[in-house]
Amino acid sequence: MNKSGEAAPNSGPMPHPGVVETQLMLGQIHLDHGRMEDAFLMFEAAARSGDPRAVNMLGRAYERGWGTTRDPATAALLYTHAADHGYGWALFNLADLYLAGRGVQADPCRAHVLYVAAARAGVAKALNMLGVMAEQRMVPVVLPTSAPVFFHAAAMAGDWWGCVNLARLHLAADQTAHAIPWLRKALEHGFGDVFAAIATLLATRPEPLLRAVAREATGRMMPRADDT
Repeated sequence: MNKSGEAAPNSGPMPHPGVVETQLMLGQIHLDHGRMEDAFLMFEAAARSGDPRAVNMLGRAYERGWGTTRDPATAALLYTHAADHGYGWALFNLADLYLAGRGVQADPCRAHVLYVAAARAGVAKALNMLGVMAEQRMVPVVLPTSAPVFFHAAAMAGDWWGCVNLARLHLAADQTAHAIPWLRKALEHGFGDVFAAIATLLATRPEPLLRAVAREATGRMMPRADDT
Protein backbone atom coordinates (compact mmCIF):
# COMPACT_ATOMS: atom_id res chain seq x y z
CA MET A 1 0.00 0.00 0.00
CA ASN A 2 1.62 3.29 -1.04
CA LYS A 3 1.23 6.80 0.34
CA SER A 4 -1.73 7.59 -1.92
CA GLY A 5 -3.70 4.72 -0.42
CA GLU A 6 -3.65 2.69 -3.62
CA ALA A 7 -2.85 -1.01 -3.48
CA ALA A 8 0.81 -1.70 -4.16
CA PRO A 9 1.62 -4.24 -6.88
CA ASN A 10 1.81 -7.79 -5.59
CA SER A 11 5.52 -8.55 -5.70
CA GLY A 12 5.43 -11.85 -3.87
CA PRO A 13 3.36 -14.32 -1.90
CA MET A 14 0.82 -12.99 0.59
CA PRO A 15 2.15 -12.94 4.18
CA HIS A 16 0.91 -15.62 6.53
CA PRO A 17 -2.09 -14.30 8.54
CA GLY A 18 -0.03 -14.66 11.71
CA VAL A 19 2.49 -12.13 10.38
CA VAL A 20 -0.21 -9.53 9.80
CA GLU A 21 -1.73 -10.12 13.23
CA THR A 22 1.70 -9.72 14.84
CA GLN A 23 2.33 -6.50 12.91
CA LEU A 24 -1.06 -5.13 13.98
CA MET A 25 -0.42 -6.09 17.60
CA LEU A 26 3.01 -4.42 17.57
CA GLY A 27 1.51 -1.36 15.90
CA GLN A 28 -1.09 -1.12 18.66
CA ILE A 29 1.60 -1.49 21.34
CA HIS A 30 3.61 1.34 19.76
CA LEU A 31 0.42 3.42 19.58
CA ASP A 32 -0.44 2.79 23.23
CA HIS A 33 3.04 3.94 24.25
CA GLY A 34 2.99 7.09 22.13
CA ARG A 35 5.50 5.85 19.55
CA MET A 36 3.44 7.14 16.64
CA GLU A 37 6.06 6.88 13.90
CA ASP A 38 6.79 3.26 14.81
CA ALA A 39 3.06 2.51 14.91
CA PHE A 40 2.59 4.00 11.45
CA LEU A 41 5.43 1.96 9.97
CA MET A 42 3.99 -1.23 11.44
CA PHE A 43 0.46 -0.51 10.17
CA GLU A 44 1.88 0.40 6.76
CA ALA A 45 3.80 -2.88 6.61
CA ALA A 46 0.73 -4.87 7.64
CA ALA A 47 -1.46 -3.10 5.07
CA ARG A 48 0.79 -4.31 2.22
CA SER A 49 -0.85 -7.69 2.69
CA GLY A 50 -4.21 -6.27 1.64
CA ASP A 51 -5.78 -7.58 4.86
CA PRO A 52 -8.78 -5.28 5.44
CA ARG A 53 -8.03 -5.04 9.18
CA ALA A 54 -4.57 -3.69 8.42
CA VAL A 55 -5.78 -1.39 5.64
CA ASN A 56 -8.35 0.01 8.05
CA MET A 57 -5.70 0.68 10.70
CA LEU A 58 -3.51 2.45 8.16
CA GLY A 59 -6.58 4.54 7.35
CA ARG A 60 -6.93 5.37 11.03
CA ALA A 61 -3.30 6.49 11.09
CA TYR A 62 -3.90 8.86 8.18
CA GLU A 63 -7.19 10.11 9.64
CA ARG A 64 -5.72 10.79 13.08
CA GLY A 65 -2.20 11.76 12.04
CA TRP A 66 -0.52 8.87 13.86
CA GLY A 67 3.12 9.16 12.81
CA THR A 68 2.25 10.81 9.51
CA THR A 69 0.58 13.94 8.17
CA ARG A 70 -3.14 13.94 8.85
CA ASP A 71 -4.83 13.12 5.55
CA PRO A 72 -8.54 12.25 5.72
CA ALA A 73 -8.79 11.92 1.94
CA THR A 74 -6.24 9.10 1.94
CA ALA A 75 -7.98 7.64 4.99
CA ALA A 76 -11.24 7.58 2.99
CA LEU A 77 -9.55 5.68 0.15
CA LEU A 78 -8.14 3.14 2.58
CA TYR A 79 -11.43 2.72 4.43
CA THR A 80 -13.21 2.25 1.12
CA HIS A 81 -10.77 -0.49 0.14
CA ALA A 82 -11.31 -2.32 3.44
CA ALA A 83 -15.07 -1.67 3.42
CA ASP A 84 -15.33 -3.22 -0.04
CA HIS A 85 -14.25 -6.45 1.67
CA GLY A 86 -17.09 -6.12 4.19
CA TYR A 87 -14.90 -5.19 7.17
CA GLY A 88 -17.24 -3.67 9.76
CA TRP A 89 -14.91 -1.13 11.34
CA ALA A 90 -13.88 0.21 7.93
CA LEU A 91 -17.57 0.65 7.08
CA PHE A 92 -18.04 2.51 10.36
CA ASN A 93 -14.97 4.73 9.93
CA LEU A 94 -15.93 5.59 6.37
CA ALA A 95 -19.45 6.46 7.57
CA ASP A 96 -17.92 8.86 10.10
CA LEU A 97 -16.05 10.65 7.32
CA TYR A 98 -19.16 10.99 5.16
CA LEU A 99 -21.17 12.26 8.11
CA ALA A 100 -18.58 14.91 9.01
CA GLY A 101 -17.47 15.70 5.46
CA ARG A 102 -13.81 14.96 6.20
CA GLY A 103 -11.80 13.80 3.20
CA VAL A 104 -15.03 13.31 1.23
CA GLN A 105 -18.04 15.45 0.45
CA ALA A 106 -20.51 15.36 3.33
CA ASP A 107 -23.31 12.93 2.56
CA PRO A 108 -25.55 11.90 5.48
CA CYS A 109 -27.50 9.46 3.34
CA ARG A 110 -24.30 7.66 2.34
CA ALA A 111 -23.18 7.70 5.98
CA HIS A 112 -26.48 6.13 7.02
CA VAL A 113 -26.12 3.31 4.48
CA LEU A 114 -22.59 2.63 5.74
CA TYR A 115 -23.62 2.65 9.40
CA VAL A 116 -26.36 0.14 8.59
CA ALA A 117 -23.81 -2.09 6.87
CA ALA A 118 -21.41 -1.73 9.81
CA ALA A 119 -24.17 -2.64 12.26
CA ARG A 120 -25.00 -5.72 10.20
CA ALA A 121 -21.30 -6.61 10.33
CA GLY A 122 -21.45 -6.58 14.13
CA VAL A 123 -20.20 -3.09 15.05
CA ALA A 124 -22.36 -2.09 18.01
CA LYS A 125 -21.14 1.51 17.86
CA ALA A 126 -22.87 1.84 14.49
CA LEU A 127 -26.23 1.16 16.16
CA ASN A 128 -25.64 4.13 18.44
CA MET A 129 -24.85 6.35 15.45
CA LEU A 130 -28.03 5.22 13.73
CA GLY A 131 -29.86 6.34 16.86
CA VAL A 132 -28.14 9.73 16.76
CA MET A 133 -29.00 10.18 13.09
CA ALA A 134 -32.62 9.22 13.73
CA GLU A 135 -32.94 11.54 16.73
CA GLN A 136 -31.52 14.49 14.80
CA ARG A 137 -33.48 13.77 11.59
CA MET A 138 -30.28 13.63 9.54
CA VAL A 139 -31.99 11.30 7.09
CA PRO A 140 -35.58 12.29 6.28
CA VAL A 141 -36.88 8.74 5.88
CA VAL A 142 -35.79 7.71 9.40
CA LEU A 143 -38.16 8.87 12.14
CA PRO A 144 -36.89 10.21 15.50
CA THR A 145 -39.13 7.68 17.25
CA SER A 146 -36.74 4.93 16.16
CA ALA A 147 -33.83 6.46 18.11
CA PRO A 148 -34.60 4.65 21.41
CA VAL A 149 -34.71 1.33 19.56
CA PHE A 150 -31.23 1.90 18.12
CA PHE A 151 -29.81 3.15 21.43
CA HIS A 152 -31.23 0.13 23.26
CA ALA A 153 -29.79 -2.25 20.66
CA ALA A 154 -26.40 -0.54 20.93
CA ALA A 155 -26.45 -0.70 24.73
CA MET A 156 -27.44 -4.35 24.74
CA ALA A 157 -24.59 -5.08 22.32
CA GLY A 158 -22.05 -3.45 24.65
CA ASP A 159 -21.68 0.08 23.27
CA TRP A 160 -21.31 2.45 26.21
CA TRP A 161 -22.39 5.51 24.20
CA GLY A 162 -25.60 3.64 23.52
CA CYS A 163 -26.02 3.23 27.29
CA VAL A 164 -25.48 6.95 27.88
CA ASN A 165 -27.87 8.02 25.14
CA LEU A 166 -30.54 5.58 26.28
CA ALA A 167 -30.20 6.89 29.84
CA ARG A 168 -30.44 10.45 28.54
CA LEU A 169 -33.76 9.70 26.87
CA HIS A 170 -35.08 8.06 30.03
CA LEU A 171 -34.07 11.11 32.07
CA ALA A 172 -35.78 13.42 29.58
CA ALA A 173 -38.95 11.39 30.12
CA ASP A 174 -38.58 11.61 33.94
CA GLN A 175 -37.82 7.87 34.11
CA THR A 176 -34.91 8.05 36.54
CA ALA A 177 -35.28 4.46 37.70
CA HIS A 178 -34.92 3.25 34.12
CA ALA A 179 -31.91 5.50 33.45
CA ILE A 180 -29.75 4.50 36.40
CA PRO A 181 -28.99 0.87 35.36
CA TRP A 182 -27.75 2.07 31.96
CA LEU A 183 -25.62 4.79 33.55
CA ARG A 184 -24.09 2.26 35.92
CA LYS A 185 -23.39 -0.15 33.07
CA ALA A 186 -21.57 2.63 31.22
CA LEU A 187 -19.61 3.46 34.38
CA GLU A 188 -18.64 -0.15 34.92
CA HIS A 189 -17.32 -0.77 31.42
CA GLY A 190 -16.74 2.66 29.86
CA PHE A 191 -13.71 4.94 29.51
CA GLY A 192 -12.72 8.57 30.04
CA ASP A 193 -14.91 10.27 27.44
CA VAL A 194 -17.93 8.22 28.52
CA PHE A 195 -17.36 9.17 32.17
CA ALA A 196 -17.09 12.85 31.17
CA ALA A 197 -20.35 12.62 29.21
CA ILE A 198 -22.13 11.11 32.22
CA ALA A 199 -20.80 13.80 34.54
CA THR A 200 -21.97 16.51 32.14
CA LEU A 201 -25.37 14.88 31.63
CA LEU A 202 -25.99 14.76 35.39
CA ALA A 203 -24.33 18.03 36.36
CA THR A 204 -27.60 19.84 37.14
CA ARG A 205 -29.67 16.89 38.33
CA PRO A 206 -30.73 17.24 41.99
CA GLU A 207 -31.80 13.63 42.65
CA PRO A 208 -29.54 11.98 45.27
CA LEU A 209 -29.12 8.76 43.26
CA LEU A 210 -28.09 10.71 40.17
CA ARG A 211 -25.76 12.93 42.18
CA ALA A 212 -24.04 9.77 43.43
CA VAL A 213 -23.61 8.53 39.87
CA ALA A 214 -22.26 11.95 38.83
CA ARG A 215 -19.69 11.88 41.63
CA GLU A 216 -18.59 8.40 40.63
CA ALA A 217 -18.24 9.46 37.00
CA THR A 218 -16.18 12.51 38.01
CA GLY A 219 -14.00 10.34 40.21
CA ARG A 220 -13.31 7.93 37.40
CA MET A 221 -12.20 10.81 35.19
CA MET A 222 -9.44 11.72 37.63
CA PRO A 223 -6.07 9.94 37.28
CA ARG A 224 -5.11 7.58 40.06
CA ALA A 225 -1.93 8.14 42.05
CA ASP A 226 -0.22 5.20 40.33
CA ASP A 227 -1.06 6.64 36.88
CA THR A 228 1.02 9.79 37.41
